[in-house]
Amino acid sequence: MESKLTKSGMMSVTYEGRTSEFPVFEGTHGPRVVDIRAFHKETGLFTFDPGFTSTGSCESHITFIDGDEGILLYRGVPIDDLAEKSNFIEVAYLLLHGELPTSTELHDFNHAITMHTMVHEQLKNFYSGFRRDAHPMAIMVGVVGALSAFYHDSTDINDPKQRVIATHRMIAKMPTIAAMAYKYSIGQPFVFPSNELDYTSNFMRMCFAVPAEEFKCNPVLCDALDKIFILHMDHEQNASTSTVRLAGSSGANPFACIAAGIASLWGPAHGGANEAALNMLEEIGTVDRIPEYIARAKDKDDPFRLMGFGHRVYKNYDPRAKVMQKACHEVLGAMGIKNDPLLEVAMELEKIALEDEYFIEKKLYPNIDFYSGITLKALGFPTDMFTVLFALARTVGWIAQWSEMIEDPTQKIGRPRQVYTGAANRPYVPIVQR
Repeated sequence: MESKLTKSGMMSVTYEGRTSEFPVFEGTHGPRVVDIRAFHKETGLFTFDPGFTSTGSCESHITFIDGDEGILLYRGVPIDDLAEKSNFIEVAYLLLHGELPTSTELHDFNHAITMHTMVHEQLKNFYSGFRRDAHPMAIMVGVVGALSAFYHDSTDINDPKQRVIATHRMIAKMPTIAAMAYKYSIGQPFVFPSNELDYTSNFMRMCFAVPAEEFKCNPVLCDALDKIFILHMDHEQNASTSTVRLAGSSGANPFACIAAGIASLWGPAHGGANEAALNMLEEIGTVDRIPEYIARAKDKDDPFRLMGFGHRVYKNYDPRAKVMQKACHEVLGAMGIKNDPLLEVAMELEKIALEDEYFIEKKLYPNIDFYSGITLKALGFPTDMFTVLFALARTVGWIAQWSEMIEDPTQKIGRPRQVYTGAANRPYVPIVQR
């Protein structure tokens, strides 16, 4: 990967009478960065940044977020344009290759993905080893990690051809693996993929078709799910993406790296936020109870928090939420759901959040999780499948980030430092003297 950083100056640091200088760089968008790779060597100090929220861990060409302005770009293209005008496979190509595909490139890429949708027959045995009530994300972590035991011809990260094969396999097989996890959890037979369908329609069929009946996906529902997939494909260096990069920095095979990303995504503070938002709306129940919960949210002594509002990065309206709100209405309309109590509560909460001084001051705008939970429930997915769908979509971003890291000549094995505050050096005390 060719660096596109531009040097814009130097920053001086004086400590204990010694002054050291460090280069300042800038990228295409975003704040300037201080290159502190030689900081410890020059000063004898480490920097302290819990959560790495002020640290640029890598240079990337893939995704950009401006949280203050509410902007999300995939390879420079606004997310709302892609969600409204493109489709999953086309956006996947964009994230992986850096440019939107020509008709021929799109056809060839779609064919390459389609030809890998089946999974090894013996992989089905993994599912029977799980309890029927196992969380689908637990199954996903195990099965995806096991792929390296079945596809030995795509685990050499130093071979560009094997990296491409692994990329195609993971994007193609993730819907099949996810649908099998869902089918296993409800006791229904697995449905094999149908290569004549597009990516999202094929996934819907594998989830909701049964052998006894013909299945045809409602185009409005498939389009909404396709938008959800696009909106969740990548989001800069979040916890799961950073996990994939950190695992990959050790030279781990790509299947293991993606399994690590899935495990990180499983956390309720990350991928489980849409499930938490839906649970909150169900807890509130009706519009007349909203004032009670708003008062609780404002009370510092009350542990209750409004889920689906605010974002670690966005300090403006989440651009993905605007697309998701529209898709949510379209799904409920297509299914004839006119008076959905959850949506009524959601709409009233949104109105309050955009007008109430408390929310405006704290910039607690509705985020994508606020609407995606309602939409996914309307599509027929149980709440424990929400994060699985997130993982399915984010797999493309993880692979793009992993590939970029492998091709980056400055990449090193991740090794964060720490500030040690434990016991000082002390002697061992024999057990008879303790």
